[in-house]
Amino acid sequence: MSKKIQAIRGMNDLLPKDSDLWTHVERTIADLFSAYGYKNIRTPVVEKTDTFCRAIGQATDIVEKEMYSWTESNGDSLSLRPEGTAGCVRMMIEHNLPREGIQKVFYQGAMFRHERPQKGRYRQFHQVGLEVFGAADAKIDAELMMMTHSLWKKLGLKNITLEINTLGSSEARASYRNILVEYFSQHKDELDEDSLRRLETNPLRILDSKNREMQSLINNAPKLMDHLDDESAEHFEQFKSYLDCLGIDFVINTRLVRGLDYYNRTVFEWTTTDLGAQGTICAGGRYDGLVEKMGGKPTTAVGLAIGLERLILLLEEQNIEISDNKLSIYIVAPGDAVQLKSMQIANKLHDTLSNVIIYNDMTIGSFKSQFKKADKANADFALILGEEELNDNKISIKPLKSQDEQKTLDLDEAIKFFKDYR
Repeated sequence: MSKKIQAIRGMNDLLPKDSDLWTHVERTIADLFSAYGYKNIRTPVVEKTDTFCRAIGQATDIVEKEMYSWTESNGDSLSLRPEGTAGCVRMMIEHNLPREGIQKVFYQGAMFRHERPQKGRYRQFHQVGLEVFGAADAKIDAELMMMTHSLWKKLGLKNITLEINTLGSSEARASYRNILVEYFSQHKDELDEDSLRRLETNPLRILDSKNREMQSLINNAPKLMDHLDDESAEHFEQFKSYLDCLGIDFVINTRLVRGLDYYNRTVFEWTTTDLGAQGTICAGGRYDGLVEKMGGKPTTAVGLAIGLERLILLLEEQNIEISDNKLSIYIVAPGDAVQLKSMQIANKLHDTLSNVIIYNDMTIGSFKSQFKKADKANADFALILGEEELNDNKISIKPLKSQDEQKTLDLDEAIKFFKDYR
């Protein structure tokens, strides 16, 4: 007997029973972002490896350890995308879109990182990204917070905290990097293996270490907030003022540095304590120098990414039930004689009704078995088409979630009934 075929570890199937929740979340996000004037874009899943190396930074864990990369026969090194911003920036540069004015875009899709799979952290995962190019004022940073804050409310989520910080200008950050290296170099014997490596490559990431034995050392480290340039300090104050006027609560987390090299000024994370160690469900910040770094003209930029797997986990953890407010109708049509008519009726219902789900039974089983399927589908109504109804050119409507009486109508009357129902 041949071995059963299975999915790759850390790359999961979306099963039919879970698809309603995913579809609801994705539709809610897309509708909200579109309502703010953001346009949907799509970029390739595969890019040249250099696209990510230049954007993310050679010294990051993603580039060093986690990318799925290979060499083509022509010598080109290609990679599956580990995040969405780099490809989006490449698209902006290649098509020279910022010349047309401020670009506000969003995208969704699979990302790939070769890491140890755990709950809320997978090798193939899905993100929704939101990016704005050409807007320098803190007002756009605040708009991203306004949108995500609205999204949590629309989804019914609670117990979510906004953490913010500023990384200052690239010059201030470079200066602070030297101060940080000097501080941690004096305490090398207290650093773990990862932090010793980061001391040479990306010392700001030491501040993000989860090693409990190092927390006292990290808490006593110099704060970037004390070494900001004047413009970044003013930008951060404006950002906080916008959040205050919007009534969005926030916590300043001076250890929040984000894991990618391209960030400057505003950085943020929306976090929850309901998911254990994987508590970040949305994160991002400014990357004003990235477009120029990747070969484009100097262009300010800010963006965020929402991890869909974690968002779904949080909805499930908080026992939030979704309601798409769609009317669902199950056509009960037992026997061969009524099957052609059932297809005509299903087609007419789809053509004339909106925001409705039509289940047309395909088993041609008994009344009893089809009603069981109607209950399993959680349908609002059974639309019954038996031989008696067929002979009278009528259909019967039976409510499945109330004690209302069954009624028999002709098709046009039935359509009007469903239209008026909600």
